[in-house]
Amino acid sequence: MPSTRTLGTLLLTTTAALSLAACAKKPPVVLPPPPPAPVETPAPPPPPPAPTGPVPGSSADFNANVPTTVLFDLDKFNIDAADQDILKAQAAWLLKYPAKAATIEGHADERGTREYNLALGERRATAAKNYLVSLGVAASRLSTVSYGKERPVDPASTEEAWAKNRRAVTVTID
Repeated sequence: MPSTRTLGTLLLTTTAALSLAACAKKPPVVLPPPPPAPVETPAPPPPPPAPTGPVPGSSADFNANVPTTVLFDLDKFNIDAADQDILKAQAAWLLKYPAKAATIEGHADERGTREYNLALGERRATAAKNYLVSLGVAASRLSTVSYGKERPVDPASTEEAWAKNRRAVTVTID
């Protein structure tokens, strides 16, 4: 049987070994690398403002930006200086958008027979068309129609209403 001394020595040695082991330096724990710094991406530019108004080259654009109506004197179909300015603006727009076609509607006031007013409306539409062609608009892009007195813009039977109804109106075709 081991002696008490041997047991004491063994116990002392074991205790010392355990104490030293407890104080021993442990290897450092390897931590994962820190996450990369966030890359700052510039904010996307704001979207361009939504266009307001009609789409360029549309019938709405023509109606909003170009005078569409030429007025005539009683029983006349000649193009005067004021009419020329209106038709020049129409021609400029039509030349800017060469794929667009237009119809020129001729109208008359309610006085006169139906046949006379249809013929007068046709002469008015043709006069406006011929002036547009003289400004460089291809004749193949322009058509004419006469409504005579059938489509008054003002149905009253007054000089003022009749003056509004004697007209040629350019309508673009989408």
